[in-house]
Amino acid sequence: MTEQTMSNATIAAQSMAFCTTCGEKIAKAAVACPKCGAPNSLAEPMTSEKRMVPAALLCFFLGALGIHRFYVGKVGTGILMLLTLGGLGIWTLIDLIMIIVGAFKDKQGLPLAR
Repeated sequence: MTEQTMSNATIAAQSMAFCTTCGEKIAKAAVACPKCGAPNSLAEPMTSEKRMVPAALLCFFLGALGIHRFYVGKVGTGILMLLTLGGLGIWTLIDLIMIIVGAFKDKQGLPLAR
């Protein structure tokens, strides 16, 4: 076995784990075990690169202009909020509540980072 092959085998072994339910070998980054479907406790939760606090502040101060939507990458709905002044404030209020409780998601559907 060559040194390069051994190095690749070591890297592959380090990126694998065992399912806590069935014992199947799975990737550490896998969300769930492909054999039994059990959630992988070692997988890091996926969150957005965008943060919750800036989104909440943008929504509170500039929500009627939809700036918080532009911040998280939702350009289309940001333009709609800009044209309707945040749905006359109702849409802005709903977005602010969703951001505060952690239900607001970015363009890719990922929750905002805390």
